[in-house]
Amino acid sequence: MNTLTLHGHPLDHDVTGSAGPTLLLLSGWCQDHRLFDPLVPLLAGAHRVIRADWRGHGADRSPVADFGYAEQAEDLVALLDALDVDRVVPVSTSHGGWAALELADRLGSDRVPRVAVIDWLQLEAPAAFLADLRAGQAPELWALGRQRLFDTWLDGADCPPVAEHLSRDMASFGFEMWARSCWVIEAAYAHWGSPLARMAALREQRPILHLYSQPAEDAYHLAQLAFSAEQPWYRAQWLGGRTHFPTLESPAALARHLAEFAR
Repeated sequence: MNTLTLHGHPLDHDVTGSAGPTLLLLSGWCQDHRLFDPLVPLLAGAHRVIRADWRGHGADRSPVADFGYAEQAEDLVALLDALDVDRVVPVSTSHGGWAALELADRLGSDRVPRVAVIDWLQLEAPAAFLADLRAGQAPELWALGRQRLFDTWLDGADCPPVAEHLSRDMASFGFEMWARSCWVIEAAYAHWGSPLARMAALREQRPILHLYSQPAEDAYHLAQLAFSAEQPWYRAQWLGGRTHFPTLESPAALARHLAEFAR
């Protein structure tokens, strides 16, 4: 990974490939670029692929002052400017989507003509999820709340790459970053209501694609279909996997849909 200091923080990133549309791969909180290891080789032949770690998420894990998706978007603007990227399709995972939409609003539809989001809870946050977010902010409960989320995201699947990602990568982040992620995500739902509502509030509409496996419930599928009927710029595609991590569980299917969308 290469490192640039942006807004006083080191930001790790790498660039693979050179031809075709530029894709900016963004993880969720308490993850890093390794989430996309299986996906990059599948995309780089026809795309310029940029991976970027959030501040405090790269090789330097020194404590950082509190930040949220607004600061994440500021870092991304600075990174894209430094790399002379004039047009980009953000591809965000989970709650990295809040920053991806903020980036789209800041740069406009000419520079960010479309956005892809991966396995991001699109509706209002369920009570159980909010309870886990609040547990994640309590020093005596955060590890339990995190484990409940890990169990939900794995869903008992026999998928070693996902199990390793949870135990090796996500579990390497301690209470400070985990608590920060939980309150930022909780505050985003409180402010916007849902990611779908945030998308509808974009200053300029553009195509948005949601690729997901969880939750695999009819009501969730139908709610997104109903939203798409009212907002034809939005499309959701269920991938049929078990876990919260299609980049690790279903990279070939994910790459196929992303390549089609970017074209």
